[in-house]
Amino acid sequence: MKYTTKLYTFASLAIIGLSDTISAQKSSTLRKMKDADSKFQRYAYIDARKVYLDVVERGYVSQDLYEKLADSYYFNSELDKAVKWYEALYNTYSESIAPEYLFRYSQSLKNIGDYDRADKIMSELSKIKGEDVRVKSFVNTKDYMKFIDKQSGKFRLSKLSMNSIQSDHAPSFDHQGNVIFASARKPEGITDAVHEWNEKPFLDIYTSQRVAGSSILKSPKALKGKVNTVLHESSSTLSADGNTMYFTRNNYTRKKTKTNTAGTILLKVYKSTKHNNRWSQPVELPFNSDEYSVAHPALSSDGKRLYFASDMPGGFGQSDLYYVDINGEDNYGVPVNLGKLINTEGRETFPFISDEDELFFASDGYPGLGGLDIYVSLMNQKGEDYSAPYNVGKPINSTYDDFGFIIKGPDKKDGYRPGYFSSNRRGGKGDDDIYGFSQISPLVTQCEQFVSGIVTDAKSGKVLPKTQIVLMDGKNNKIGTAVTDSKGSYKFDISCGEEFVVRAKKDEYEPSEKLFKSSTVFQYVNDVPLALAMTEKEILPAEPVVVEKPSEPVVINNQEVKTGLDLGKVLNLDMIYFDLDKSYIRPDAEVELQKIITAMNMYPQLKIDVRSHTDSRASDRYNMSLSDRRAKSTVRYIIKQGGIDASRVTGRGYGESQLVNECSNGVRCSESRHQQNRRSEFIIVSQQ
Repeated sequence: MKYTTKLYTFASLAIIGLSDTISAQKSSTLRKMKDADSKFQRYAYIDARKVYLDVVERGYVSQDLYEKLADSYYFNSELDKAVKWYEALYNTYSESIAPEYLFRYSQSLKNIGDYDRADKIMSELSKIKGEDVRVKSFVNTKDYMKFIDKQSGKFRLSKLSMNSIQSDHAPSFDHQGNVIFASARKPEGITDAVHEWNEKPFLDIYTSQRVAGSSILKSPKALKGKVNTVLHESSSTLSADGNTMYFTRNNYTRKKTKTNTAGTILLKVYKSTKHNNRWSQPVELPFNSDEYSVAHPALSSDGKRLYFASDMPGGFGQSDLYYVDINGEDNYGVPVNLGKLINTEGRETFPFISDEDELFFASDGYPGLGGLDIYVSLMNQKGEDYSAPYNVGKPINSTYDDFGFIIKGPDKKDGYRPGYFSSNRRGGKGDDDIYGFSQISPLVTQCEQFVSGIVTDAKSGKVLPKTQIVLMDGKNNKIGTAVTDSKGSYKFDISCGEEFVVRAKKDEYEPSEKLFKSSTVFQYVNDVPLALAMTEKEILPAEPVVVEKPSEPVVINNQEVKTGLDLGKVLNLDMIYFDLDKSYIRPDAEVELQKIITAMNMYPQLKIDVRSHTDSRASDRYNMSLSDRRAKSTVRYIIKQGGIDASRVTGRGYGESQLVNECSNGVRCSESRHQQNRRSEFIIVSQQ
């Protein structure tokens, strides 16, 4: 994919003049640099690169120069050559390097197979840009090569003789199962015009007949009609009857080109219809713009929705996937972004929707083998949303750019699913080649995960090796045991979309448990750290004060307060809530506890026992431990914040042992019924 980067990635690059790094006395070099910056801004990377390389050879270097040199290779998909300059940038300007260059450096390292170094750079990126979706995907899938290996070997590839020495890419099926694709091959009678971005010929759309029962494509022919022009025409998609085509073209309408405000010709999606086997004059779709690119259209299986890639404002990354509803003849809905579950800060592009409603697309935003990798996302049972994507593995994906994936239903001859994709991997005939394939076994769609974590001392943060770990399912059945290693870590393989409890136990420490639910996508890892608190000695309450004469009865809210009553109910307290699996006092709970403190200060003869309860969900032991921590946390708050003598406040947790209704283990209840059991009580144990 070593041409027309804008066509693929919609790279949005800030242009910073390099002239400040060149001596004012070097006027000729200054003029060259300004001209090179102008070319770079127009994505004419090769012309700009010649000047930048010359400047480096003369001994002039700067951070901006290294950035542009590396990008000139990266955005022309020459990642192996980009490594040298990203490395120079990283080694020389590590303290000021922008996060995006760390990501590109990591991607380039993958291209040359240096995954260890690439992962190290991504780990550095995670420390400074942890909210980046690409970083989160990396952090959550540090064993991503393991998952890619599980997907590998599912396809059998075949090289195609119809490829040219130029770029051939972006295949799509017509209504008869033949293939339409983009090619930079030079048709007869066409001039030697080349594009300044990469000094390669312009693209046109061709068609090639598929030999039944194989991946072989016959000699291509340019489309007849008014689709191909002197500029780029690329990726296309056809209606089920083969009479309507949507395709990508440079902003060129009625033989006139248009540019954005920066002077660059961007991309648009056009529509053409077939009449007498010839394609009509294309019309651009209404959601195009002169100020951003819209490209790589793909129709849904029912033809009612058009997917595409765009760098329009409001997206998540360099290019995102969108769709519009087709409401009728030349009537389209508003573009809808596929969301952050699909799109990243990187490049998502070349969507394709299979007959089974699988979404295949290319991306460099997820952990992969390098460059653009192909991913698949499955439609949910309601037919509304796509799942998190996963890598389709080798040999479809490589360390180079792999994109433009299409696939049909099983072939009648051998039952395999045939298809095609594009790649600029080594060993091809041209800059980009189209490869045929047969899917010989299903992709891994069942969910596989593991849970891991580190056990530490809750007070000091010191890791705790040789800690006993038990994994239980949602019904409190033991399903695994382990002992933490020298780094205090543990790990279990688990199934997806289920509840689990992980419990840690060590001498001289109180047991600790955490309830969690695994996700529904196989490539994500559950991180469940546990912190153990030292065992505390029980503090016995002081002996009650003996008085010769009972004090006056305590009356609150016109009610005489007696032993055994719940002071919370007497004061009409709101429910005391805690965050999930937490025992600290929330701000809203503090308001209610201050009322308890006020009453106890007004009536120093009152003594209470704080009792915390849970509902029946999660294990009995887990609920008992959690409620006990919450009760003790409440007691500490009342004593510390209210200045109440410790002899006046005791507390403990009762878990699910004292339910107020029938919602016990295994009984289905509404959330409101479960809520009745999640309560805190402030039982008066003395009012004398």
